[in-house]
Amino acid sequence: MPVRSEWSLSTPEQLTFEEPVTALAVRILGGAVNVVGTDSGPATLQLSAIDGPPLSVGLVDGTLTVAYEDLTWKKLLDRPLGGMAGKRTATVTLTVPAATRAEVGTVTADAVVSGLAGRVEIRSATGDATLVGLTGEVRAETVAGRLEAQGLRGDLRLNSVSGDITLVESASGAVRADTVTGAVVVDLSPAAAAKRLDLSLGSVAGEVAVRLPAGAGAEVRANTAGGAVSCAFDELAVSGRFGARKVTGTLGAGGGKLKVTTVTGAIALLRRPDAADRADGPYDAPTDVPAQGKVL
Repeated sequence: MPVRSEWSLSTPEQLTFEEPVTALAVRILGGAVNVVGTDSGPATLQLSAIDGPPLSVGLVDGTLTVAYEDLTWKKLLDRPLGGMAGKRTATVTLTVPAATRAEVGTVTADAVVSGLAGRVEIRSATGDATLVGLTGEVRAETVAGRLEAQGLRGDLRLNSVSGDITLVESASGAVRADTVTGAVVVDLSPAAAAKRLDLSLGSVAGEVAVRLPAGAGAEVRANTAGGAVSCAFDELAVSGRFGARKVTGTLGAGGGKLKVTTVTGAIALLRRPDAADRADGPYDAPTDVPAQGKVL
């Protein structure tokens, strides 16, 4: 018989789950979701604010579900629910074991997921998604919300229509990131240089910038139909001055792949400063192209 526990939450409340949690499914409209992976203690839920109908919480055979009763994953993805989001808001914080697999769906709610090693999937309409310190596979998709990530190590597949995608200090060897009008910024950490890179970055009208650490090896092919191109690597060839432009060549020992494609968006291939060359203080993603290098 399945082990089942259920709650209906209509006011702020905290729950502690004695049964083990191995998977998490969250489906809300407005508000905020914060998921934290931990190596100690039981899973917990903190509902700090709620407006509208109650949230249903269920724990069945290790899967913890936090959602509205009438909001399935399919409805969340298929129906225009933006107008309903203002009538249903909840602020939820969940602490779960680091190995937990997580599936988070929102409409306008922002989501923060950190410290998980299990597979993570996030989908949102206009809410922003922030991912920190995830070591497993990640799939994230928004319509207009921003996707921001720091210190990820697993394979990544990120998509947005008009939201920006920003990866900072990424140790991921395999990254797929695509937008229509949003910018794509990928900053690889030195740890990524030890991996066989497989990077595919693209945008129709947004800028794509990638910063590579010393020692990164990749066959590079970057193409744009009408955007500007900036390249900080002398070993790469930049060609084309009117209309289509491209960057080709091999970095380091090769072996990996870096593909960048835009239609009208600019492309920037940047060198990541060595640790000794960086100023003290927090390190941010690149915000502009360097003064040095080839620009067309």
